Amino acid sequence: MSNSKIVTDNLIKWDDSSINALAPLTINQKEWLENLEEQISLSDSVNFIESNEKINSESKSNINGTVERIETCQELLQCYTELEKKYILAEDAKYMTYLEQLMCRREECENLHSQIGKSLDDFTSLSKQYSLVSGKTTSLYDASEQLIADQETLNTLTNSVAEYIKYFKEVDIIMDKLDAPTLSVNSEVFFNLIEKIDTNMDFMQNNSTFKESAMYLMKYRHCQSKAITLMTNYIFKSLTNATESILNTKSGGLEENSDTTLALFYGRFQSTLPKVKLIIERIETMSYKRQEYDTLLTECHQYYLSQRGLVLGPSVQRALQSVKDKCNGDHCSLVRHSCALLLHASIDEHRLFYQFFTKFSPSLTAYLEGLCTSLYDTLRPFIIHINHLETLAEICCILRIEMLDEHVQNNFEPLQGFGNICLQLLHDVQERLVFRAHLYLQTDVVGYKPSPGDLSYPEKLKMMEEIAQSIREETRQIKLKRISVSSMDSNISEQISRTHLTMDPIYQRTNMGNSPADLHGMWYPTVRRTLVCLSRLYRCVDRPVFQSLSQEAITLCVQSIEEAKQQIQLRASQLDAELFQIKHLLILREQIAPFQVDFTVKEYSLDFSKVKTAAFGLLEKRSRLFTLSNNALLEFLLEGAPQMKEHLIDSRKHVDAKLKSTCQRLIQYSTNLLIEPVLKLLEKAKSTSSSGENKNPELGTAQDVATSVSDAIRLIKFKLPGLQQSMQLYLANKETECILFRPIKNNIVAAFTQLLQILNTYYNSEDLMLIACPIPEQISVMLSSSSLITQGKIIDQEQKQNVISDVSSPNVSIEKDET
Repeated sequence: MSNSKIVTDNLIKWDDSSINALAPLTINQKEWLENLEEQISLSDSVNFIESNEKINSESKSNINGTVERIETCQELLQCYTELEKKYILAEDAKYMTYLEQLMCRREECENLHSQIGKSLDDFTSLSKQYSLVSGKTTSLYDASEQLIADQETLNTLTNSVAEYIKYFKEVDIIMDKLDAPTLSVNSEVFFNLIEKIDTNMDFMQNNSTFKESAMYLMKYRHCQSKAITLMTNYIFKSLTNATESILNTKSGGLEENSDTTLALFYGRFQSTLPKVKLIIERIETMSYKRQEYDTLLTECHQYYLSQRGLVLGPSVQRALQSVKDKCNGDHCSLVRHSCALLLHASIDEHRLFYQFFTKFSPSLTAYLEGLCTSLYDTLRPFIIHINHLETLAEICCILRIEMLDEHVQNNFEPLQGFGNICLQLLHDVQERLVFRAHLYLQTDVVGYKPSPGDLSYPEKLKMMEEIAQSIREETRQIKLKRISVSSMDSNISEQISRTHLTMDPIYQRTNMGNSPADLHGMWYPTVRRTLVCLSRLYRCVDRPVFQSLSQEAITLCVQSIEEAKQQIQLRASQLDAELFQIKHLLILREQIAPFQVDFTVKEYSLDFSKVKTAAFGLLEKRSRLFTLSNNALLEFLLEGAPQMKEHLIDSRKHVDAKLKSTCQRLIQYSTNLLIEPVLKLLEKAKSTSSSGENKNPELGTAQDVATSVSDAIRLIKFKLPGLQQSMQLYLANKETECILFRPIKNNIVAAFTQLLQILNTYYNSEDLMLIACPIPEQISVMLSSSSLITQGKIIDQEQKQNVISDVSSPNVSIEKDET
């Protein structure tokens, strides 16, 4: 009793508000307790009341029982636990009620599900019974359809077997027919057998799965081989008979070119054409499909060409030998007639071949080329021994223009083999021509030793001028005689004189205003030979070869002109030598202008300029010869290697440069020749002014200067006409003469102008009057009047001819106009 009282007291003091509380609650804990009371008060009042009633009744019963009061901690905890359970039960009551309702519904669904399952089982059994009945019905229908299809298949198989069995049965029939002794190869029956063999072979190849098809295919191949053998023997025998009929006949050869020869060499073969044409056409048709027939066609081509070679080869040899005998020594005629012979033979052989065959064969080109090889074998020994450039050039023109360009290009297919042989001959001729041209340039241009007549300038030009003058004089005498003839005879003499003048080439050249120096025969021999050689080579060799040869020829020709000029200068004068060189350089430049080629060639040389510098550098860097870095020896090898340099050499520019330098020398020489005293005075004045001293130039007294001026004027008057006559004699072209004389005239005028300025500066008026130096205008008039005087003879001759034409009759004047 005492213990319970102590516990009760302790519980009372558990949360006493006094200071002596055993377990005082914090403010937060008190707030939580208040919230808990509010939540309990807000819960379901009914459930709470019921639960309270139950709790009260239980508590009452408990109170009425043994435990009326909580005295221990265990009792408190137990009481708390019961209260908690009751509270939880009161809160979950509505969920428990809903759960009971769900359980009832679940039982109802399970009952419904079991009833549905029983219904589905009934439906499944019904479906199985339906499927069993339907399957039996469908199988019966399918069996009926299969029986009908099998029946149709068997019928089709029976028909196909009956159709295919004939391909297997026909092999024995075909074999027997091919072995028949009465079978003709050139018959419709044989052609039908060939078609059957080909059709049956296609069938066996397309149906290789058939039993024993491979064996029957071999049988048909055997039949095909036998048929091919029969055709081969027939064709070969026909061609052999034609060949023997020609070879057994004594014939002259193709060179006769008669109807008998053509009928023999081509008519005999054409007579066999009807026999073999149908067979060859059938072979060509089958050759696109069967390799065996293509091989047979190739063999027929080769055998045909071999037989034609037996027939035509010896005849061509005899014909070429006959042409060679007829054209003994005339190489151009030999080449032309030999090529024409093989050209016509190639065309005839090509035409005859395509009368037998229609399919192209490379063997034909090889055969024609082999047939034309005899042309090469016949002509080449002559070609390699020809030394004349004209002959070689003409042969080149024959082969290139007449044969290759005119015939081979216009009819290429028949003449392809002939063109190949002609091209080989052309290359040999060109090679020989280039060799002979190079040798000709070395011997006849570089090694030419001029005779005294070749260097007799200006004598030979003057002689030709005198000859032309005498011809003109004779012409004037003829005209004077015609004037005295009656008018009736004047027409006859007119025709005779016109014919005579027309046929005279020298008269034509003189009447046209050309000098005899322009005649081709008056050129220096090396110039003439060089231009003739280039004209021969231009249309005969390829352009690169011609460019190289032309550059060499022009260079050598200019060198020969230079040598001739030096010899002429020794025997005549510098003026003649310079005019000679200018004349022939102008001819050379004018004559090479029509060549439509580039006269520029490339030459290569080694430049060793860096080797010396690199060698000095190596000597300076001897301490670094064997170092790994900056090795001096390696630098020498890299930097001191010689370099390849390319040079462009233009022959035309070389001629122009040589011509320019020669003209400059001529101008300088002519200037010195005409005004040498004046030039000496100018040199004295120039030497005085170059010394830098401001004093009078040492020209001498006024009398000395006057003497020099008068000497210069006298030289102009007496030597200028000779200079201009020489220019007319050599150049024979007024424009060229004016071009060359203009700088001479300018130099003379400039010299007198400069002298006059010096004299006006350092001499008084009295000295100037004594010196009497002409002004530039006077010098110009003097030079022009001198040039007019030199042409006086020509003007007088023209005036005389005009006077004669004026006093002549009208007929004569008309004749002069016509001429």
